[in-house]
Formats: sequence, structure tokens, C-alpha cells
Amino acid sequence: MSRRRSMPHAQDTRRGSDRRRLSQNFLVDPALARRIVRSSGVGADDLVVEVGPGDGILTRHLAAVSRRVLAYELDARRADRLGRRYDGDDRVRCFHADFRSVRAPREPFDVVANVPYGITTDIVRWCLSADKLRSATLVTQLEFARKHSGDFGRWSKLAVAHWPQWAFDLGERVDRRKFRPVPRVDSAVLHLRRRAEPLVPARAMGEYRRLVELGFSGVGGSLAASLRRGLGDRAADRACAAAGISRGRPVGLVPPEAWLRLFAALPARR
Repeated sequence: MSRRRSMPHAQDTRRGSDRRRLSQNFLVDPALARRIVRSSGVGADDLVVEVGPGDGILTRHLAAVSRRVLAYELDARRADRLGRRYDGDDRVRCFHADFRSVRAPREPFDVVANVPYGITTDIVRWCLSADKLRSATLVTQLEFARKHSGDFGRWSKLAVAHWPQWAFDLGERVDRRKFRPVPRVDSAVLHLRRRAEPLVPARAMGEYRRLVELGFSGVGGSLAASLRRGLGDRAADRACAAAGISRGRPVGLVPPEAWLRLFAALPARR
């Protein structure tokens, strides 16, 4: 009898450790899950990839509105349970896999996810590199969503580098009490949507991103100072003036639209 009592305790301890390792905080509000799926805009003809479905609170709503859901869960116990729930249902396929190693579908698709906090940046980068991805609706930590959507009045290098091809928009704020276990901070929905027409031609994207990399190199305390290292004083100062960027403006405070003007002011580099 003592062994039987001890085994559930050991399993619970291991599961709690797994949740911490996987940064898993699961949505528990069905109404919120429904709103998140609705905000994604997915419809009856769409293929959806779900990251970290957990107990399937988003999966259920995605299956009801989309053509098919491919759900990738790193927790083996939850992946097995979700797979058994949808056994025989062609609308949902559940895989036990690390999403970061998954090959993107070869047809147009959308991502919807309650993102494990510890790998949020990895998942965003995966999304931005997927050729056929149309949109991603991601529940992330509030600070992450605000940082990458410019809500702080500051812009991340990741957002600026991909802005010509992707729109980054802040969605609904999510109270931390909507999750179990309850995290320390609130969350928010971050929407990534591929632009129908890129703001920079595909042939010039490499040069644009090299300019962003140079600007965020952190030399001299301002965007203009960092640019001077690679462009020369005169070219950097002229381009910043043409883009309406003051010489002392910190790089994080330069909005994406100004970066596009800056790039346009340097035609010789293309």
C-alpha cells in the first residue's frame, strides 16, 4: 500500500518539473480560447498548425472552424491523451514533437498557439521563416507582445528586420489568472500577418536586413552613430536627415516606417 501511495506523488512531482522545464501555463477559460481563435481569422478552408496544445482548449475551437489542425505537443503524456481524444477524427492530428524541429507545411497555413514562454522567440523566428505561413496568432508574455509590436514606443530588432514583409500587432491582453498554473505576469495576443505586398522588394531584403543589423550594433549610443561605422559619416548623416531621424536618436526609438525611409535614402547600396 505504501508503494501505491508514493507513486502518484512521484508522478505529480515529475509532471510539475516538466511544466517548469517546458514553461507550460495552460489556458483554462473557454470563452477566451474562443475569442483567440476568432481573432486569428482562420476559416473553413484553412490549415492550422497549433504549437503546444496542452489539454486542447484551443484545439477544440480550431477544429470547429478550420479544415484541419496539426497540433505539436512536447509533453508526451498530453500528446498521447490529445491524440486519443481525436483518434479517428480527420480534422485533427496530434504529434509528440519539439515544434522547433518541425518542417513547415508546403501549402498555405496559419499558426495559432498558446506559446510556451521559454521558447517564444524561437517560435516567432520559426514562423517568420516559414515560406507558406500567412499569419500567426500567439499568446505570449505581455512584455514580449508589447516589445515586438512597438507598444512601449520602442521597437525590437526582430520586428524592424521583418517589418517590410510582416505586420506585428498587439491583440487582447490576457490576465494571468486565466492560466494554470498561474504565471507571474499577464499575457497578450501577438498577431503576425504576412503583407500582401512587401514594403521592400524581395531582391533587396538581404541588404535591408544588413542595414538593420548595422543600426542595432550598439556603437556610439544612437542609430546614426552605429550607421557611421559602416556607411561613413557623411552618408549616414545624410540618410538619417532624409528619413527624419535625429542624430542622437536611440535605435530602439526609431519606428519601422523611418527605417524604410532610411533604406530608400541609400539607393547606391542596392
